[in-house]
Amino acid sequence: MVAVIYSGSNYAEWRLAAKGRTVASFKTSSINPFFTDEKHILHTLNKNINLIHHAEEIKRIYFFGAGVLTPALKQVVVNGLLSFFKYAKVSVEHDIVGAAIACCRNEPGIVCICGSGSNAAWFDGKKIKANNYGLGYILADEGSGNWLGRQLVKAYINETLPDHLRRKFTKRYDTDRKLLLDKVYRQPQPALFLSNIGEFFLDKQDDEYVQNVLLNGFSKLINTYVLPLKEQYPDAQIYFAGSVAAGYKPFLDKAAEQAGINIALVLKEPINNLLTFYSSKN
Repeated sequence: MVAVIYSGSNYAEWRLAAKGRTVASFKTSSINPFFTDEKHILHTLNKNINLIHHAEEIKRIYFFGAGVLTPALKQVVVNGLLSFFKYAKVSVEHDIVGAAIACCRNEPGIVCICGSGSNAAWFDGKKIKANNYGLGYILADEGSGNWLGRQLVKAYINETLPDHLRRKFTKRYDTDRKLLLDKVYRQPQPALFLSNIGEFFLDKQDDEYVQNVLLNGFSKLINTYVLPLKEQYPDAQIYFAGSVAAGYKPFLDKAAEQAGINIALVLKEPINNLLTFYSSKN
């Protein structure tokens, strides 16, 4: 049996397959070595009935996740998984690698993640070319869910959020300046909080203010990360993966058009393509 995992900052998507057939599909809490240690990973796995039931049958695990930036961080995930899956071989890679395989398979291309976080890289058909784009929710992540959350929280606190949106935001989250600042600066996992708050925009895409925020975010993402890669690889196809890219696709397409590029594919969930890719190899 094969297990394929794609973990963002909000949650981890799992697929279990045997003999080309999907056995189970489910989510767990995120597995990100920046925020979780080996004990927490084991605790997460021990809470899922599907994993408990199939633990001894799983022989290959392919994990792709945010935060897997160094060998030491990768080893945290490897050790956490091996403490539960006693008979499995484990492969752990960054989520941009998973997005590249899901979008491109064995072909080269420029791949951009835009979900709870954002990143972009060149994929040569086999491996990702290293870059400095994965700077996280404080220094980067333009256009992502937590970037949208940052813009929303700042506008609310600075009282630049239009009144009609401010009233809806206050009613929906029952919050104020003090509570928001506490969530961002004193509570654990502020990136998760911000990306969840950013979902406030999802059902307000007809609003002019929201449209401007979305277009601004995607333009920053494309201009900062995608266009420099396009200059290096002018003939490359461009792919996007992630819930924010898919959820706000009309504005992503508009930002791409303004930048003079074409997006070949926007893939909401890489996990299904990854399962197909690795199931065929086992």
